[in-house]
Amino acid sequence: MTTQLAQPGVSTETAPNDVSLDVESVLRESQMDDVLAELDEELVGLAAVKTRMREIAALLAIDRLRREAGLVSEPPGLHMCFTGGPGTGKTTVALQIADILHRLGYLEKGHLVAVTREDLVGQYVGHTAPKTKEVIKRALGGVLFIDEAYYLFRQENERDYGPEAIEILLGAMENQRDQIVVVLAGYKDKMDAFFHANPGMYSRVPHHIDFPDYSAAELMEIGRLMLRRQMYELSDDAVATLEDYIERRMLLPEFANGRSVRNAIDRARLRHASRLIETGGRVSRDDLLRIEAEDLLKSRVFTSDATRRAGDGTPAA
Repeated sequence: MTTQLAQPGVSTETAPNDVSLDVESVLRESQMDDVLAELDEELVGLAAVKTRMREIAALLAIDRLRREAGLVSEPPGLHMCFTGGPGTGKTTVALQIADILHRLGYLEKGHLVAVTREDLVGQYVGHTAPKTKEVIKRALGGVLFIDEAYYLFRQENERDYGPEAIEILLGAMENQRDQIVVVLAGYKDKMDAFFHANPGMYSRVPHHIDFPDYSAAELMEIGRLMLRRQMYELSDDAVATLEDYIERRMLLPEFANGRSVRNAIDRARLRHASRLIETGGRVSRDDLLRIEAEDLLKSRVFTSDATRRAGDGTPAA
C-alpha cells in the first residue's frame, strides 16, 4: 500500500498502522550525527545549548518519519533568541543550526545571513522597508541572525524607523516560517527589555537559549583547540603563561570570552613570527610549530599599567 504524505493540518487514513520506519536511515541521510559531533568538537562547554540543538534535530528527524507514515506534521516554530556576552559562541551555533536544518530538510539552502540594525533600518522615510525586505529575501532558505537586536527599538526616539523593520520581520516570521529561521541575539537584560516593549516578537520566538560566560578552564581548552586547528603547539612554559593570561584578562574590562582568547593567540602568532624572522638563519619545523612564553608575555595584560589602561578604555592586548 502506498504511503500518502500528510499536509499540515490534513489528516490521512491511507497509511497502515503497522508501518515500520527506519530511524537510522534518516540519521544517515541527513548526517545529523556528524553535524552534532562537529558541534561537540567545535564548541567547548555550553551543555544546555547542545541539548536544545539535539532536541530540535530529533524533532525534525521524527517529523520526517511522521510524514513518511502519513501522519500530520506541521513545521515547528524554530525562531530563537540567543542571550549572552560577546564571544560565547552565538554566531557559531547559528551557523551549525543552519547546517542541521538544511540537512534535515527544514531549510532549502542552510546559509547564514548575519546583520545588525544598520542593515535593516533606514535613515529617512521609505528607506527601511526595502532594506529590511532585501535582507529577508537574502536569508530565505536559511537563518537570519540579528546581532544586538534590541537596537531595532529605540523608545526614546519617536521618529526612529526601527518599529517599521520590526513589523516587516514579524510578518516574515509568521508567514514565511517554513522558509526562514530568525535568531535574535544580544545581552539578556537588553533582550528582556526589547521583548517587553515588543510582545508580538516575543510570542513568535519559542526558543530562548542562554550562552553563559566561559570558565578559565574552558577558555584554556578553547585556546588549545584554536592552536591545534592552526597547527601550533605551546611549550610547557607557554601553557602556564596562557593560563595566567586568561585569568588576568578575565578581570579586565571589555573581556569577550572566546574572542579575547582568539585575539591573544593571533597576537602571539605575530610575535612568534617576528621572533623567528629576527633570529635569521634556518628554523626547524619545531620552531615553526611552537609558541613560547615570551610570545605571550609581551602582552599589556602582563604590564604593571594594564589595569589602568583598560580602565581608561584601552583594550589589553
